[in-house]
Amino acid sequence: MEDKRNIPIIEWEHLDKRKFYVFGICMTMMIRVSVYPFTLIRTRLQVQKGKSLYNGTFDAFVKILRTEGTAGLYRGFLVDTFTLISGQCYVTTYELTRKYVSRYNNNNAVKSLVAGGSASLVAQSITVPIDVISQHLMMQRKGESMGRFKVQNQDGKRMLVFGQTKDIIVQIFKADGFRGFYRGYVASLLTYIPNSAVWWPFYHFYAEQLSSLTPKDCPHLLLQAISGPLAAATASTLTNPMDVIRARVQVEGKSSIILTFKQLMVEEGPWGLTKGLSARIISATPSTIVIVVGYETLKKLSLRPELVDSRHW
Repeated sequence: MEDKRNIPIIEWEHLDKRKFYVFGICMTMMIRVSVYPFTLIRTRLQVQKGKSLYNGTFDAFVKILRTEGTAGLYRGFLVDTFTLISGQCYVTTYELTRKYVSRYNNNNAVKSLVAGGSASLVAQSITVPIDVISQHLMMQRKGESMGRFKVQNQDGKRMLVFGQTKDIIVQIFKADGFRGFYRGYVASLLTYIPNSAVWWPFYHFYAEQLSSLTPKDCPHLLLQAISGPLAAATASTLTNPMDVIRARVQVEGKSSIILTFKQLMVEEGPWGLTKGLSARIISATPSTIVIVVGYETLKKLSLRPELVDSRHW
């Protein structure tokens, strides 16, 4: 039986795939540039002991900007751009899984839950090695490092970006071998699969609830732009404890999720599980608005020509 939806959903078979991927890469890059500083701040807040360096998101932003300049907020960014590949794999897996699940169950919440979890599994398998390297670069501060490894400057001169990246890769490989690049893989799956699996159903749920509470002539894109951040805040709050553990496992080189959790509880108590949550929500809110508006617009722009006139928004 077809879902009763007030907001139309564009499915995979309706899209011109060439337009979809070209527009998608451009959109994702713009989003990454705008929210990366808060991703860096979140990681540093999650890894630091107590409030040894920063008292919160705003304090971290001001201190990094003052001591390291704008470039300090973008440490590891060039490496992080390689996750554009995983981003395209994510949306492809999401859309194809929705299409597959619809053969057996046409409930939108079920399709979104299964597709979101599957897409995250594929994306994280590509993203984790990139994350491990970029997070170690994020931890580099002037004259010191907050993580296990420190970029070895030569002759007192600062190494170029690619030199720093190579140095970190070599140190990770020497310390842990190839497995070092997948350190925290299980923790990442336990963080991002639930986050993705929860986000999509909540997104559609909030959109449908808002649609029922607003006038019929209210633009669908506005409702989606509000629903996205609400879903992101909900998913971020539910999964932040595992995100804190994931960051510590990857940056500090820990091998056990359980031992990392126990150590965090001993050192900082239950509040330690909320570290970086505000930075995560702050970065998620604007990026989610852009993602939702951009993704929905992207799908509309990518509609097959023969379907354009048949859709009304």
